[in-house]
Amino acid sequence: YGQTVVTPQYEYVLAFSEGLAAVNKDGKAGYIDASGKAIIALQYEDTTSFSEGLAAVSKGGKYGFIDKTGKLVVPIQYEYVYPYSGGLAMVSTSKDGKNWGYIDKTGKEIAPMAYDSVGAFSDGLARVSKGGKWGYMDKSGKEAIALQYDACSGFAQGLAAVKKDGKWGYIDKTGKEIVAPKYDSVGSFSEGLAAVKRAGKYGYIDQTGKEVIAPTYDG
Repeated sequence: YGQTVVTPQYEYVLAFSEGLAAVNKDGKAGYIDASGKAIIALQYEDTTSFSEGLAAVSKGGKYGFIDKTGKLVVPIQYEYVYPYSGGLAMVSTSKDGKNWGYIDKTGKEIAPMAYDSVGAFSDGLARVSKGGKWGYMDKSGKEAIALQYDACSGFAQGLAAVKKDGKWGYIDKTGKEIVAPKYDSVGSFSEGLAAVKRAGKYGYIDQTGKEVIAPTYDG
């Protein structure tokens, strides 16, 4: 049978992450350790779990990031934030859910907060959009692949799915077109193959674009 380590007293709790758990009591949130000791005082409106040594906290409706000592590392100034991953966090300065960008662990913005939407980094690149067009940014903040697609996926096994003129294809990390946009829908590569759909039928292609299994199946 389990032993009660932390006496039930909180209105909500999050799972432990990196040795600390976010808890809320009387409308204030903070962090406790596995013994139940309050490590970071309950003083915030909202909190998230720790990721890569930092956690998002809010006051006055805005968010910043603290370290595991409770020190404010990134000022509380963002409307929306995502946890750190690969040394960067996605953040927005706009209440309407736009003006997205990325910050490093010092709070430095690696690119202007000017994107309508952003995605997590995978294989060193992240998908970003502005004015209805999508492209890719590298971790230095440079637009590595121009914003020219109607939609796109994250990179997996060195390739990403991109949509142009209503059709899907694939590009590599240099932006080179590996598979011309000609499919109605496509999936991510797994074990060297990806499912594709054309004229209502499904099949598989390899990473060179060769139809290993022609689209002949109903799904």
